[in-house]
Amino acid sequence: MLGGFSAYLSRSSVLEGIAFIYGELYEIANARPHPQIERDIDKLVRCLGQLGRQFSGSDMRRVMDSWPVGCGIHRRQHKVKESPNGSRNSSRCNIAGATFTGTFTGTLGRHIARRLFQIGVKDVFSVPGDFNLTLLDHLINEPGLNLVGCCNELNAGYVADGYARAKGVGACVVTFTVGGLSVLNAIAGAYSENLPVICIVGGPNSNDYGTSRILHHTTGLPDFSQELRCFQTVTCAQAVVNNLEDAHELIDNAISTALKESKPVYISISCNLPGIPHPTFFIDPVPYYLAPKVSDQLGLEAAVEATAELLNKAVKPVIVGGPKLRVGKAQKAFEEFANASGYPIAIMPSAKGLVPEHHPHFIGTYWGAVSTSFVGEIVESADAYVFVGPIFNDYSSVGYSLLIKKEKSIIVQPNRVTIGNGPSLGWVFMADFLTALAKKLKKNSTAMDNYRRIYVPPGVALKRDNSEPLRVNILFKHIQAMLSGDTAVIAETGDSWFNCQKLSLPEN
Repeated sequence: MLGGFSAYLSRSSVLEGIAFIYGELYEIANARPHPQIERDIDKLVRCLGQLGRQFSGSDMRRVMDSWPVGCGIHRRQHKVKESPNGSRNSSRCNIAGATFTGTFTGTLGRHIARRLFQIGVKDVFSVPGDFNLTLLDHLINEPGLNLVGCCNELNAGYVADGYARAKGVGACVVTFTVGGLSVLNAIAGAYSENLPVICIVGGPNSNDYGTSRILHHTTGLPDFSQELRCFQTVTCAQAVVNNLEDAHELIDNAISTALKESKPVYISISCNLPGIPHPTFFIDPVPYYLAPKVSDQLGLEAAVEATAELLNKAVKPVIVGGPKLRVGKAQKAFEEFANASGYPIAIMPSAKGLVPEHHPHFIGTYWGAVSTSFVGEIVESADAYVFVGPIFNDYSSVGYSLLIKKEKSIIVQPNRVTIGNGPSLGWVFMADFLTALAKKLKKNSTAMDNYRRIYVPPGVALKRDNSEPLRVNILFKHIQAMLSGDTAVIAETGDSWFNCQKLSLPEN
């Protein structure tokens, strides 16, 4: 009977009819418990779930709320069990990829909010749109989160980029396609800068997938994957959540990948899912335990021995810090290495702010022909240089004009060390390597002594007359005086970038 039941009714009648039969069986089960009746109930639940996938979750909730007491699935009171942690778990029915019960209250939206808070996000930058409004409601309701509205998606993406630089991870929430394509440039920037930014997009209703419907906020094609394809090249992981059964896994995998890879990720959440309860969310998310990356011990020892041998033979070695110090989470190890070695410390232009400039061995920015005064001479005349986390592109290398030789260089990347023209050892992590190397080096201050001997302090800009046009050196003199350890300096590429390299950043 049950197998052919749905063939004779309309869609709405099927749902109402099955709900009615379910309620009747429930009454019989209470009066005369019988294994066959329980099997029929389970079969009807599965049937209702399959048919319900044609309907949106909100429609199903309205239908279920109209059922009388004792008849609705969400009102079943029997077979409720206490779990060890005191939570209650009841019989349930899966409809449109969602689970409705009377005791589960955890939702996808709350799970995302709690997870963002757990990983260190306190401010979420957003632009509201009709595809993400329900999700934003859940973010607003999370006591630990502050939802910051932005004028446009590009602003939201760039401020999430800056937040990730300052706090370690950032997040932004935009709407489907029109918002996703707008934020794309900022996410691409975060990808190039190795920043973990969680980009969450409110996606189409889960029931619209596979229907060939054309939605607003799109390019007018019944293709919901266009936005996803754009993000695939500028994120390290993508998750399209249009079914609650695997939503927990997809979201947690994406967020954990962003933290492990230090790259942005894309998460699309169907607009009808954030507020629907589901048993996978019935407890608060367990905080992540990301297993620490441990260097291959033999590779680490080989890299340290080969590097120490080269550096201990050198007469005037130097250290140059690069932007991937942040990715390697090696700033403390870098400082230990600098203290132990006695070498002068320079930075590449894009590493400005990652190395403490109050360090007694800090000499300035190495940028080829436009380096800070006397820094280029010290670096390029060295007989060994350790580049820690460098990126050699056309801008940082001044059109690939740096006068450095590969055979004299030791390149330390977040997970690899390359020594001159010799060995390149993988699965050797930056912090482990620098800490171990610091213990093997002989202190050598020759290059630092050379720098102090040739160094001439920069001139002080003359006071500007009231009638005189404002000069750049006068402007930056005043900017320098405004800086403190709590100041954030954002330099636009161009004149600001060049002049900000000359600023001395106070201790943070």
